[in-house]
Amino acid sequence: MLPDSNAGAAAELPLEGVRVLDFTQVMMGPCCTQMLADYGADVIKIERAGWGDLSRWSVGEDPDGGNNPVFASLNRNKRSVALDLKTEEDRTAVLRLVETSDVVVNNFRPGVMDRMGFGYDDLRRINPRIIYAVGTGFGLDGPYVHKGGQDVLAQAMSGAMHRRSDPSVPLTVYPTALADYAAGMHMVQGILMALMQREKTGEGQRIAVSLFNSMLAMQMQEAAVWMMRGRELNWAAMPLSGVFETLDGAVVMVGAFKEHPLRDICTALGIDDLSGDPRYATLEQQKAHRSELQAIFRDRFAGGTTAHWLERLGGVDILCAPVMTLADALDDPQTACNDMIVELEPTAGGPMRLVASPIDMSAAPFAVRRAPPVLGEHNDEVLAPAGSGENAA
Repeated sequence: MLPDSNAGAAAELPLEGVRVLDFTQVMMGPCCTQMLADYGADVIKIERAGWGDLSRWSVGEDPDGGNNPVFASLNRNKRSVALDLKTEEDRTAVLRLVETSDVVVNNFRPGVMDRMGFGYDDLRRINPRIIYAVGTGFGLDGPYVHKGGQDVLAQAMSGAMHRRSDPSVPLTVYPTALADYAAGMHMVQGILMALMQREKTGEGQRIAVSLFNSMLAMQMQEAAVWMMRGRELNWAAMPLSGVFETLDGAVVMVGAFKEHPLRDICTALGIDDLSGDPRYATLEQQKAHRSELQAIFRDRFAGGTTAHWLERLGGVDILCAPVMTLADALDDPQTACNDMIVELEPTAGGPMRLVASPIDMSAAPFAVRRAPPVLGEHNDEVLAPAGSGENAA
């Protein structure tokens, strides 16, 4: 039984009546199809019999087995069908589902779906209205078409990993899957636009996104400055911004969007106004002497508590925030106010608590209508002959 906070589940949802065949796994594809499922789409997750989505086993042994927290976080509101696509019977079952589906989504390497007989040309012959969404590492053509795609590789090859706040900071992997999530959300956008276009034309189409393209798109400002002016734009390296350790934590400060940010920072830190110093009089001079400014800031911040500096900076309207752990953020009152945590029935591993949808629609409230599915949980109801049940294909 789902909690009372999900009472909005009975509301008409924008994607009700849209059927999605979901061949995706890990994160890029599943976060896309979960977004579609959250807002009413009937997402049928096609999984490999006996194994399923790779993320069912990505965290090793877990009390919930294949429904571990990683899998659960990406697969609510879906139905799972476990099939052996090497058999003619199960391949035929998929093709029968295609006849009544609106969208097919996969994030295999280019060519994999074609070899199985599920390529775009194969499926549109069965259903000309099908929208065929493909997520890859680097694209459908080009020198890296067969290279394995992965979030960290996209961070590295897109230039994002190379840009740091300071050259002295070692190169490192960003610890959240930026490329996967960005590409997944771009895929959602593509699917929704294709559904709208189909209303006008009556025909489906193929859409494609890649981790590489999504990471480039996220750097649109930096890329434009480089291509048009031949210089680097690095927001993390701005002279009056940074992360500074305090006596009991750390503060992030953004010294921008004001007429005299350096003067106000100095007021907050209780030091002489450095804006009158010729070395720091303009933004360009501040950039040239960034290391000196940052050293002054670090020294001052180290002498006070996080709360002290937040109060001082806030008092002069300098953008600032504490550096919190994920646990802190999940427990923050703003998270609760935004209804960003949803709790389902307890499992073998304990309470199932998931991050909710970040989209708040007044006429279509988010709800968990189905818990993350057990592998093959819905084989019977999905694969039943047409007309034999409410959810029959």
